[in-house]
Amino acid sequence: MKNIRISAVSYTNTQPFIYGINHTDIINKIDLSLDIPADCAQKLIDDKVDIGLIPVAATINMPYWEIVSDYCIGAEGPVNSVFIFSKLPITEVTSIQLDPESRSSNNLARVLMQNYWKVAPQQLVNASDYANPADEQTAFVQIGDRTFGKKEQYPYVYDLAEEWIKFTGLPFVFAAWIANKPISKEFTEEFNTSLKYGLDHREVVIDRLPARDDFDYRDYLLHKLDFLLTDKKREALNLFLNYIKKLH
Repeated sequence: MKNIRISAVSYTNTQPFIYGINHTDIINKIDLSLDIPADCAQKLIDDKVDIGLIPVAATINMPYWEIVSDYCIGAEGPVNSVFIFSKLPITEVTSIQLDPESRSSNNLARVLMQNYWKVAPQQLVNASDYANPADEQTAFVQIGDRTFGKKEQYPYVYDLAEEWIKFTGLPFVFAAWIANKPISKEFTEEFNTSLKYGLDHREVVIDRLPARDDFDYRDYLLHKLDFLLTDKKREALNLFLNYIKKLH
């Protein structure tokens, strides 16, 4: 049988899943590639892979999609790796530079600005000085490992999972395992088993990560991230997609 093609995010938040995939028999039934979130999504949209751990916002551009796992990259509180960094309060920001590696988080920032903070700064894509704005009126969105240890560097730091929860009362799903075609129940069950194996071995994953003084991997992978795709997270996912469709 032809191998299932899978793209997964290359960030630390995905390492438990990758460990599970690499240490169970599922690895022999798939072709795995590791990518930044935006590329995961584009590969799935272009049918270069069959399943992707993709930013949920990307499903809006897909004619067919289905969730194929009970697990996700989610949060029930502050996630500590998806931020707006700013030198001024968000209400005083005149422009915001969006993260070139992200889809969902940029859209989450846009949803919060429009519906929660009620602000409309100019949105800048692929800024030449991204993550180092030239003026203090410009904030920026940043996600993933590049944010580790950065919170102390800015006077105003907005954890976007935390802000979403304040806004909606619901958890948030940053990325889910999405297929662009029907996937057999047999494969889905085996895939879920592999992902669970990885989550059950998070302590092993943490011990393998390079040590750093400015970020707590154990707290991040055991507490800040919440990997189970619950009914509340599915509700939040659908609400988020509805908000995206109403952006202007």
